[in-house]
Amino acid sequence: MATKVIDPANNGKADAGKDNVSENGSAVGLKRELGLFNSVTLIVGCIVGSGIFLSPKSVVENTGSVGLSLVVWSLSGVFSLVGALCFAELGTTIPKSGGEYSYLMDAFGPFPAFLLLWVTLIIINPTGQTIVALTFAEYVIQPFFPQQDCGDSDTIIRIIAVLCLAILALINAWSVPWSTKVQDIFTVAKVLALVAIIITGAIFLFQGETSNFQNSFEGTLPGSKVALAFYGGLFSYAGWNYLNYLTEEIKDPYRNLPLAIAIAIPLITIIYILANIAYFAVLTKEELMQSDAVALTFAIKAYGPVAWIMPICVAMSTFGSVNGGYLSLSRIFYVGARQGQLPKFMAMIQVKNFTPLPSLLFTLILSIFYVFVPSIDTLLNYFSFMTWFAIGLAVVGQIYLRYKQPNLKRPIKFHILLPISFVLMCAYLVIMGTYAAPFDTLFGVLITLSGIPVYFLFVRYEKKPTGFENFVESTTEFFQKLFLVALENRKQD
Repeated sequence: MATKVIDPANNGKADAGKDNVSENGSAVGLKRELGLFNSVTLIVGCIVGSGIFLSPKSVVENTGSVGLSLVVWSLSGVFSLVGALCFAELGTTIPKSGGEYSYLMDAFGPFPAFLLLWVTLIIINPTGQTIVALTFAEYVIQPFFPQQDCGDSDTIIRIIAVLCLAILALINAWSVPWSTKVQDIFTVAKVLALVAIIITGAIFLFQGETSNFQNSFEGTLPGSKVALAFYGGLFSYAGWNYLNYLTEEIKDPYRNLPLAIAIAIPLITIIYILANIAYFAVLTKEELMQSDAVALTFAIKAYGPVAWIMPICVAMSTFGSVNGGYLSLSRIFYVGARQGQLPKFMAMIQVKNFTPLPSLLFTLILSIFYVFVPSIDTLLNYFSFMTWFAIGLAVVGQIYLRYKQPNLKRPIKFHILLPISFVLMCAYLVIMGTYAAPFDTLFGVLITLSGIPVYFLFVRYEKKPTGFENFVESTTEFFQKLFLVALENRKQD
C-alpha cells in the first residue's frame, strides 16, 4: 500500500497526477548551491573542531617524544588524504549524496547499506553532534567559570548544548545558503585562531625557545603505544569524508568535489603540524601531557591576561563543526528514506526553503536526547570503531566495483594500490580498537545486529498489516501538512 503524496501548496490535498512543486511553481528538491569555496570550508570546518585543541596531549602521551608525535600528526594527515582521494573517486563514480551509505548500496546491496544506516541513525550521527555541542558549551562558560566550581555548571553546559543544537538545526532547516554562510564564517574564524597560535609559536622560536626540538626523539615509547597515538591524531582529522554526503548539492561535482579535497586536506595537515610545533615552542613536553585543554594552557602561558580569548576560539570552532554535521550528515537519512529504508516522510523536502527538514528535525531530537545521557564514553569508543569499519568497507566496495563493473564511468581513477593500502590501514585501526576495548566493540556489534530484525520486518517484508499501513499514511499526511514538505521530484543534473 503506497503512501499518498500530499501537495502542501495545494491546501494539503493529494494530487496523484501532479508533480510536487513549491509555491513559485518550481520543482521540489535539494539545489546545487555549494561552490568550490563552500566545499572547502565545509571540509575544513568539519575537520577542525575540538581535536587540534585537545588531542595533542594523547598523541604525545602515547609516543613519548616530540619528534614522533610530529611524525604521527604528519602521517595522520597523509592517511586522511589517501582516504579522501578514495572518496573523491567514489563520489565522482557514484555521484549520489549519502556518502558511505550510497557506496555500500551500489557495491553490496541494500542489506549492508541498511545496517550502516541503522547504526548511523541511532548512534554515530546524534552522538557525534552531541559530543561537539557539549564541548562548545564547556568552552563557552570557561571565561565565566574557569575552575568549573559552580555547582550548576553541568546543568548550564547541557542547556547551552541544547541551544547550540537547536539554533543550528533551525538555520539549516531555514536555508542551505544561510547554513553555508555560517560554515564559511566560522571556518575562517577557526583557521585564524590556529594561525594566531602558529604565529605565537614562531615568535617563541625566534626568541630561542627550541629546547623541545633538541634530541626530539628522546623518550620514544614502544611501538604498541604508537597505535593509540594514531587514534588521537586521526580523531582530529575526522570529517574529511563529509562533503560526499552532499554530492548532489555541489555545483559541478566532477570538478569541485576532488578539487575541494585536494585543497582542504593538505591545508589542514600543514596547519596541524605547524600548530603542534607552536605548542612545543611554548609548552614543555611535561606541561603538554598534564593539560586536558592544551590550547587553553598554551594561551595562559603565551597570552597571560587575555588567555580568555582561546576558549572563545575553541567555542567558535566547535560551533562551526556542529553546523557542518547538520549540513552533511542529515543527508544520509534523507537518502536512506529515498531508498525506501526509512519512513518516506524523512525523504521529503520543505517546499519553500528546499531543505531536508524532517531529516534535520530527527537528527536534532536524537542529539538532544544524548545531551542528557550521563556518560557517553562507551559510545565514543563504538563511534570510532564503527566509523573506521564503515569507511573501510566503502573503500572495499570501491575495489570490488573495479572488478564487478570495469566499464563504469570513472572521471577520476587512482592506482589500485591506493584503496588497498587504505583498507589495510582501516583494518589495522579496527583490530587495534577491538583489542583496546573488546567490550565496547562487542556492544557495538550487538547494536549493529539489532538492525537485522528491523530490516526484515520493516524494510524487506513488504506485506505489512493494513492497520499499520493506514497509521503510517495518516501520520505522514499530518506531518506533511504541518511542516509543508513533499517528496523530491527534481531530476539531478
